[in-house]
Amino acid sequence: MIIRILVLCLILVIIEFYAFQAFKTLIKTRFILVSYQVVSAIILAFIIYSFTQFDRSIGQTSQTMRTMGLALLIYLPKIILTLVLFGEDIFRIGTGTVNYFSNYNDSINFLASRRKFVSQIGLGIAAVPFLSLIYGVTIGKYNYRVIKQRIFFPDLPDAFDGFTITQISDVHSGSFDNPEKINYAIDLVNAQNSDMILFTGDIVNTDAKEMNPWIDTFKRIKKHEYGKYSVLGNHDYGEYVTWPSEAAKEENFQAIKNLYGQIDFNLMLNEHTFIEKGTDKIALIGVENWGTNFKKAGDINLASANLAKEDFKILMSHDPSHWDCEIQNHPKHFQLTLSGHTHGFQFGIEIPGVIKWSPIQYVYKHWAGLYENVGRYIYVNRGFGFHAYSGRVGIMPEITVIELKKGKNVA
Repeated sequence: MIIRILVLCLILVIIEFYAFQAFKTLIKTRFILVSYQVVSAIILAFIIYSFTQFDRSIGQTSQTMRTMGLALLIYLPKIILTLVLFGEDIFRIGTGTVNYFSNYNDSINFLASRRKFVSQIGLGIAAVPFLSLIYGVTIGKYNYRVIKQRIFFPDLPDAFDGFTITQISDVHSGSFDNPEKINYAIDLVNAQNSDMILFTGDIVNTDAKEMNPWIDTFKRIKKHEYGKYSVLGNHDYGEYVTWPSEAAKEENFQAIKNLYGQIDFNLMLNEHTFIEKGTDKIALIGVENWGTNFKKAGDINLASANLAKEDFKILMSHDPSHWDCEIQNHPKHFQLTLSGHTHGFQFGIEIPGVIKWSPIQYVYKHWAGLYENVGRYIYVNRGFGFHAYSGRVGIMPEITVIELKKGKNVA
């Protein structure tokens, strides 16, 4: 632990050193430079103090989210400055070494002076994440997008051709701070007029009480003709805080499960039901959370017991790693899986048809949008809410509308 702290302190010293060098190269006024150092020291002290006050018996609070936002806002740009100026130092050392051995002259400094334009470039690049993060915490986190996705299945029962499903995921109600924006999002959900709505888990961050102020808001999600169904996410188990007793943890878990019913969703716990339309039917399956790095409570075999390979199936499973490990090659052939969990890291770049990138892709192979493997599909919702960082940059909160179509997908 001590070694980790020392390493972190060393990294922070290096970052602060290089960031100051960039400002020092451009600004010569002593008062401004001293003021910069004082403000930086105060901010760093505040961030360290706030993180040391984290109470694992309570978990994430608005204060920890603000602190995380501030840390990202200050240190991500500084890290970029560090990389730019460190690169310049490598060039300076290389140039100095060559000059030293090829044309030694005592009157020439081994290291050339820092170039002003390099610091200007570094600050220009650093300004991009700085402004983006400000946007993320002020506008981005409630900039809801309705994403419509049409998926073709050759074995879709005829009556379900054109059937629509609205999916929401990762509400994280304990993070909300703007009732007007949440009501707007619920209006967007209702405006889709889908046949069915599915909620793929994480109604809270940790504690059931987080949802209490928002129950009436989410009860406004109108009744859908073919039902409102949900599953649990990893945060719904309350496993990221220290409880006074196992009984208290279990009581909270039962309260969280009850929340889904209080907002009129049918919570599915390793089970399935049939959705019938005319003389046709499809199987809707809901498993508890199953993730490679998180709780493995989901039981796909139990949930799909007595279902045949030929049945058309829609599976709700919160964590997309479940699809990677168990679902995509399962012998019962699950045609469509709906997941969430990743939030798209709440940070990335998405330009449809051009680029889709987020750091989360180095952790999750399937992290946002639609993916296919030999005719089996998974759709990963980018999340309705936000967690840890109280913002979204590039990866916006999502309400998904999926239309099922009969036929072969046109590549």
